[in-house]
Amino acid sequence: MPLLSVTDLRTSFHTRHGVVRAVDGVSFSLEGGETLGLVGESGSGKSVTCLSLLGLVPSPPGRLDGGTALFAGTDLLHCPPRELRGIRGRRISMIFQDPMTSLNPYLRIGDQLIEPLLIHGDISRRDALARGLAMLEAVGIAEPARRMRQHPHEFSGGMRQRVMIAMALITKPELLIADEPTTALDVTVQAQILELIKKLQRELGMAVIFITHDLGVVAGLCDRVQVMYAGRIVETATTRTLFRSPLHPYTRALQRSIPALQPKGTELFTIPGLPPDLTCPPPGCAFAPRCAFAAARCQVEKPALCEVAPGHAHACLRAQAGEI
Repeated sequence: MPLLSVTDLRTSFHTRHGVVRAVDGVSFSLEGGETLGLVGESGSGKSVTCLSLLGLVPSPPGRLDGGTALFAGTDLLHCPPRELRGIRGRRISMIFQDPMTSLNPYLRIGDQLIEPLLIHGDISRRDALARGLAMLEAVGIAEPARRMRQHPHEFSGGMRQRVMIAMALITKPELLIADEPTTALDVTVQAQILELIKKLQRELGMAVIFITHDLGVVAGLCDRVQVMYAGRIVETATTRTLFRSPLHPYTRALQRSIPALQPKGTELFTIPGLPPDLTCPPPGCAFAPRCAFAAARCQVEKPALCEVAPGHAHACLRAQAGEI
C-alpha cells in the first residue's frame, strides 16, 4: 500500500478576474522511502498541489473542489482540522520556497527550530534544545550553540535554507515536501543542499516530494518524475525513462532547456510563448499554442493522460497516435 495516494485533486482560486483552476485532476502515488519529482514552469500548479494536501491553501480565494489524498489510511483532504494539524509538521513536513519569508524575523533561530518538537512531541524544552543543536550540526551549520541564539537576518541565504531543512526534519517525518529549496542559491550551495537531503533521507528512511522548475536538478535525486503544465500532469515516468525517451513535447522542451545538455557556444534554448491564462484556458491541449508539433485537433481536443508502457504515461494526442 502506498504511503500517499492522491486521486483527482482539484483546487481553484476565485478572483475578481475569474476562476483559476490551479490544480485540475492531479493523481499520483508515493511509496515509503521513494523520491518523487514534480517538475514544471512557475504557475504550473506544483506548489499548490502540495499546499492543498496540507490544508495550507488560503481560503478565500482558494477552494478545494474535489479529490482524495490518502496518507497511511487518512484522507488529508477531508479529515478534521485537529487531526490534520497533528499530521502536519510531525508526520509530514515541508521546506518552503523562501526561507527569509518562512522564518520569523523577530524570533531567535533556536526558538523557531524547536517549536515543532514542543508542539508535537512529549519533550522538555531542555531536551528539545539539545536535539535542535544536534540537527543544526547535522545540516552543516558551524557553532550551532551560538547560532541558536541569533536571528534570521544574521544568516546567509544558504544557512537559512539549512535551518528550514533542520526545522522540517527535526520531528523525523515520514514524508518531506521540498518546495524548490535551492532556487535562490548558488551552484555550490545548491549541490550541498541536495546532497544533504539525500543523506538525511537515507538515514531517516522518509519519502520525499521534490518540487522544482529545473528538470536537470531531479536527475540525480528522484526515482520518478511527474511533469506538470497548466494544473495538469502531462507526463509521468521513472527518471531514467523520462530522460532517455521523453514523449510529451513539453517534457522534451524542458529537457532541451537544460544548459548542461546543450553544445558549448550555442544559443540557449527557451520555450517560446507563455503559459496559458488559467481564467480562460484553451479548449484543447494547453501546450498547443507553444508546441512545434501541434495539429488542428490539438487546438480543440483535450488529451487524457494515457499509459504507453508500465509506469510511463503522457497526455499528447500526436504522440499517442505515433505521429511524433
